[in-house]
Amino acid sequence: AVTCRLQMGMDKRRIASFLLLSAWAIGVDHVRADYMLDDSVGLGRRFDGIGGLSGGGATSRLLVSYSEPHRSNILDYLFTPKFGASLHILKVEIGGDAQSTDGTESSHMHTADDENYQRGYEWWLMVEAKKRNPDIKLYGLSWAYPAWVGNGTGSPYKHPELTANYICKWIQGAKDHYNLTIDYVGIWNERNYDSNYIKVLRKTLDSNSFQQTQIVAADEGFGGISSNILSDKDLANAVSVIGAHYPGTKSDSNAMKTGKPLWASEDYSTFNDEVGTGCWARILNQNYVNGYMTSTISWNLIASYYNGLPFYRDGLMTAIEPWSGSYNVTGTIWATAHTTQFVQPGYYYLKHGYGSGKLDKGGSYVTFVNKDKPSDDFTIVIETMTHDHSKCIRPSLPEYSIADQNATFVLKGGLASVSSLNTWYSKPGYNGTKSVYFVNADPVKIMGGKFTVHLAPDTIITLSTLTNPAKGSTTIPQSKPFPVPYKDDFEAYDEFSEANYFADQTGVWEIRQDNVAMKGKVMEQVITERPITWCNDADQPISIIGNISWTSASVSIDAMLMVDGGVFVAALVNKGGCGVRGATGVFFWIFSGKQQWYITSDIAGTKVVAQGKTAVTIKKWYTLSLDVKEGSATAQLDGTKLTTANVSAKAGFVGIGTSSFIRAAFDNFQISNAM
Repeated sequence: AVTCRLQMGMDKRRIASFLLLSAWAIGVDHVRADYMLDDSVGLGRRFDGIGGLSGGGATSRLLVSYSEPHRSNILDYLFTPKFGASLHILKVEIGGDAQSTDGTESSHMHTADDENYQRGYEWWLMVEAKKRNPDIKLYGLSWAYPAWVGNGTGSPYKHPELTANYICKWIQGAKDHYNLTIDYVGIWNERNYDSNYIKVLRKTLDSNSFQQTQIVAADEGFGGISSNILSDKDLANAVSVIGAHYPGTKSDSNAMKTGKPLWASEDYSTFNDEVGTGCWARILNQNYVNGYMTSTISWNLIASYYNGLPFYRDGLMTAIEPWSGSYNVTGTIWATAHTTQFVQPGYYYLKHGYGSGKLDKGGSYVTFVNKDKPSDDFTIVIETMTHDHSKCIRPSLPEYSIADQNATFVLKGGLASVSSLNTWYSKPGYNGTKSVYFVNADPVKIMGGKFTVHLAPDTIITLSTLTNPAKGSTTIPQSKPFPVPYKDDFEAYDEFSEANYFADQTGVWEIRQDNVAMKGKVMEQVITERPITWCNDADQPISIIGNISWTSASVSIDAMLMVDGGVFVAALVNKGGCGVRGATGVFFWIFSGKQQWYITSDIAGTKVVAQGKTAVTIKKWYTLSLDVKEGSATAQLDGTKLTTANVSAKAGFVGIGTSSFIRAAFDNFQISNAM
């Protein structure tokens, strides 16, 4: 019998000789299992693609601030065919002006009579994805809605025509301003759906000539929507795809009965180390093997938000230092490439038992064919990820075992004439071993319609008739801390864009022209009514910047109230995301109306550390300065010291904000010291 053991650092020829053993070379005493690959019995489900999700929320916020060529290099890893992840689908948040996990994203319509398609960065991202791959599919989904959409009810479903028209305007704006066709649209992320609204949305899309835009419902679970589709013919006609989140590789019987494509329309959400790579590799195969799902979309596309915000590094790659240009190309990129660089939407899976299924000693395999030329264009993807090395963040993973095994594949039907397959191999490293990703090994020769592969635990193997996949590479700058001192007068930005490095956590902050004091461009909080929210974020708009680990900071900002209320500058802010309501730190406020200043230890302004009287009027600029170090905070207004107070905050970001959803402008931001 032939036996081999893998040593890390092998060249590709040695990897190939380890992995691929001709059928005749396996002795009778070496246990093996046979798996048939046969297209003559019919094909399985149509493959719809692998994707990434930008949003839900603000997960690509720091990416847009990267300089060239680093920003383009990152985008190449995500979207360029035959370079990195080579994604087929880009799903984006339809901004709703509210916190949706790691920040807020701006709506195209803050109010009913407002319409603007220069806001936000998802337009830019979709354009860049299309530049690299014109065939990429685009998918939009709302997490939150501007308040006006609910017309005073707090629900996007009470006035379905209003909401449907709002969504159609976003789709029309994509077409008119960026020549983008939106292929799919969802309902309301992980919130109860409304069948009547779905039907109204379908009718509205059709009446606005968006028949090609398909509805994915309901970005929650498979159960309820599937049952409703089976009992409601009009709903069935409205919904094209059933999309579920974090299905644990399982669908359900009612979903299968609908006959509709089933998607894991949001999945993964796992720290992108080697265990995260194992999670992603496993579910990419097993979502089809166990659940007949034909698309899997990663939340998130790229972890490009500050460390300290929720779900740090839960993306296909990481880019959190636009100031240095540094980023991390993680194993998840190459686990994706094992499928995406070989297979395109419109290919077909082979049926279970005839090309797709479980391996006898653990793991899974799927086979894809181009139905028009199966012998020239077919691919097998195999994964043997062990339990502890492939746990996803959710749901819990039942125990199972993986063992070394030899698997013999028998080619039948239109595949029987294939004489060799090209090989790509990955093995994430655990317990101090080095990772090997997307290595092109020597081809395997097929003899007598058979070949055998040796499968060690924790490996990913692609066998394909294709010869042109590639592992892209770039020069990545060294990591550097946030640059201090740092200042920004906001003059360098386009109007309606967002200032570099600021991450809005409640409210929306846009670059605007100061038409009151004529100071040029300023950063303005523009949301004046609490949106229909996705999570219970703060009542006080806040945008953060810097480093969650800072234990001291000296910061100043010019601020102008447009209406009565308050503004603040803050340091050592310890929370963002959906938990921002509970943020603590050091907050220095000034209020018109009250003619008062405060230092508080919480964003809600209820825990007062110091306070006093001061004259503050609207439509006038004031300079707020805050210096926090070694347990004390000194506040100055227009250069005059107001107080030095003892504070208990430990560490956190710098921030600016307002006392409620009011308009206020900010200028000449400066961090003079922080550490």
